[in-house]
Amino acid sequence: MDLENQKRVLKLSEEYGPENIVVLLGAAEAEAAGLAAETVTAGDPTYAGPLAGVQLGLNVYHICEDEVKAEADPSVYDEQVGMMEMVMDVPAIHEEVEKIRKDYGKY
Repeated sequence: MDLENQKRVLKLSEEYGPENIVVLLGAAEAEAAGLAAETVTAGDPTYAGPLAGVQLGLNVYHICEDEVKAEADPSVYDEQVGMMEMVMDVPAIHEEVEKIRKDYGKY
């Protein structure tokens, strides 16, 4: 997660309270999704950005997880995500993000 997005996440969590924030990821690979999920829950693992050492514990999901997919309009989901979902390793992404959520999520 780039430094600018880290700054935005931190500002929004301070403004609205971390219990009211859900982060929705769209990374195409499990490792990238895991790093972003870890950043918004346990803090920036690279210790380079505004979230270095900041354990927000935010709710974090990937767009391809069933919980998110169930909330979306099916036609919009298909149009916006369907093609990418076919080429991504969705089970690996789900496993990675779910593990981070369970290990570090607070809300």
